[in-house]
Amino acid sequence: MGKYLLFFLFFALLLVARGQYSPLVTADTLSQIEWVNDKYSAMSMEEKIGQLFMVMASSGEDKAATQKIKGFIKDHKIGGLIFSKGGPMRQAKLTNEYQSLSKIPLLIGMDAEWGLAMRLDSTYSFPWNMTLGAIADTSIVSRVGYQIGKHANRLGVHINFAPDIDINIDPRNPIIGNRSFGEDRENVALKGIAFMKGMESAGVLSSGKHFPGHGDTFVDSHKSLPTLDFTRQRLDSIELYPYKKLIEAGLSSVMVAHLNVPELEPENKRPSSLSKNIITNLLKRELKFEGLVFTDALNMKGVSDFASNGITELEAFLSGNDILLMPKDFIKSKDTFLKAYQNGLISEQRLAYSVKKILMAKYKAGLHQYRPIDTNNLIEDLNSPENDVIYEEAIESAITVISDKLNLVGIKKLENKKIAYVKFGDGVNTPFLEALNKYAEVTQVNGSDIATLKKKLFDFNLIIIGFHKSNESPWKPYKFSQKELFWLQEISRQRTSNVLLTVFAKPYALLDITAFNDIDGILVAYQNSELAQQKAAEVLFGAIPAKGILPVTANPEFPVNTSVKTKSLLRLGYSKPERVGMSSLKLAKVDQLVQNGLDSLMFPGAQVLIARRGKVIYNKAFGKPTYESKDQLTTNNLYDLASLTKILSTLPAVMKMEEDGKIALNDTFQDLIPEYADTELKDVTVLKALSHYGRLPSWIAFYLETLNAKRRPSPEFYRS
Repeated sequence: MGKYLLFFLFFALLLVARGQYSPLVTADTLSQIEWVNDKYSAMSMEEKIGQLFMVMASSGEDKAATQKIKGFIKDHKIGGLIFSKGGPMRQAKLTNEYQSLSKIPLLIGMDAEWGLAMRLDSTYSFPWNMTLGAIADTSIVSRVGYQIGKHANRLGVHINFAPDIDINIDPRNPIIGNRSFGEDRENVALKGIAFMKGMESAGVLSSGKHFPGHGDTFVDSHKSLPTLDFTRQRLDSIELYPYKKLIEAGLSSVMVAHLNVPELEPENKRPSSLSKNIITNLLKRELKFEGLVFTDALNMKGVSDFASNGITELEAFLSGNDILLMPKDFIKSKDTFLKAYQNGLISEQRLAYSVKKILMAKYKAGLHQYRPIDTNNLIEDLNSPENDVIYEEAIESAITVISDKLNLVGIKKLENKKIAYVKFGDGVNTPFLEALNKYAEVTQVNGSDIATLKKKLFDFNLIIIGFHKSNESPWKPYKFSQKELFWLQEISRQRTSNVLLTVFAKPYALLDITAFNDIDGILVAYQNSELAQQKAAEVLFGAIPAKGILPVTANPEFPVNTSVKTKSLLRLGYSKPERVGMSSLKLAKVDQLVQNGLDSLMFPGAQVLIARRGKVIYNKAFGKPTYESKDQLTTNNLYDLASLTKILSTLPAVMKMEEDGKIALNDTFQDLIPEYADTELKDVTVLKALSHYGRLPSWIAFYLETLNAKRRPSPEFYRS
């Protein structure tokens, strides 16, 4: 133990001297160091070099690809895998297989920025970073990060390459965009820290990317080498700012992008991922980063064209990277490393520095106590109702009103409104229209040409335009078509009605609108998911307030941080039972209770609505209006409220009295009302009355009291 203590003291002094503690050090430091040293000392040179590589795997590939990965593990001792597309159950089983073949547990990574659904089917997709960037309350962002980390942990993923902390300044950016928290450096840093801490609290390592900053570019580094042609002062104040803040907050790793940054790397077009100036001198020495350093994927055009296979990976390592992600040719790269070591180009000290850091990360991720993934209930665990609750809170907090000239948002005086809805875009719109119709009659109006459409809209005094684009991924097209821009202008100029525009796409869609004078209100929902559409409708009708803040400049008229706050009108919203502390599983029993009533012919049909804390959490219709009816009941049926008085007034009063001990279910009518002692109802209990077994009159013909002896209308109550 003495040598480990000595090593620990030396390690601690080294970190203090450099002014930064390693984010990879765990609370049980001595045990961690002992495990790291034991594993390292038992490794062959080939095994040490293998630890430096993280190779791409996929649960969606064929058997030949799977066998190839198994060969990399058994014969070439790779240190980790980054999983790509496939399914969760297949990935779990493959991970267990792969881990069983590895002498030292593999570090499993994934790109799961908005959840496992970024790569896998049958998993949950959380809001994109741009959406999270609109939320003022960072604790919600932290909860999203935690839930994503919880899913990754459940699937045996140890490092999620997230959060993306690029500051997206250029709207043309083809690869970042929605993956960024926005263009405000403080906002990006705050949201990045919140996401990181949430995810790490679930036991998953974080990774800030894409260093030194991929936000102000308009070239995709998968296809070419983007250039950051900025001064050092600009880079320090913008691009590098989030990294400084997240490193201070304990960021586990950094992923280095393939960028041309002349101010930081003088060699012409040397990618940042191969630059010692950027990785060793800037990231490690100046920013004092002690965590893991990953390259971005080395099979990307932004770096793979710079040098030949093997040489690229070697230069990446010599420049200061610890883990080489997705080498273009792993076997060739490994051979190159072995020769470089034999020729003295790679020293034992340099190799030990990175390999021991990797082992420290594996210990922190729990791999010193490795257990196979339990596949029981895996799909259910990854798709629990809790996901919707967190997503819903995030969307509610993100939806942003950026213009409301006439205070229309929180639509009032519904009796005076005749509302039309016009769909723009090629995305799904049904959830939005259905949610709107829960509050008022909203008619979808279509037209083959603008003249026809304007004529149909003439009789409406409020027009809601929904711009819906694909929600499949953040890279899908988001712009208005030229036809839609023209139609928007023409509809807005028709001053017989007010116009509210709701955008279910990234805010940059608004850049193409040249005049906003005639649009009375604009709401940005950021995404076209089902929940985003439902919550946008609730904001429009005042069931929930608008709290979001625009994370980017959407138009010169709407700069970053634009926000119009609206208030709730205390109308009921709609949610999941778990949102208000109830259980979907338990409420499912209501279905069976009602079905028992239908089967027993207690009633022909029913509608059950349950609301709590201002949210409708259950609303279903069953059966028919009458036994003879051919129609099914729907939640849109109207009811005579007189039939509901005993449910809406008497029943709650009885429940309260029973709870307070003022009445008991076994009390009889004569106990409660002595005048009933001489009637046939004297022995009827409260329980029987509530259960419809009390033989109470089905109705009382009060009008008989207004008739005379001849059963004609009495002059006492009627006039001719």
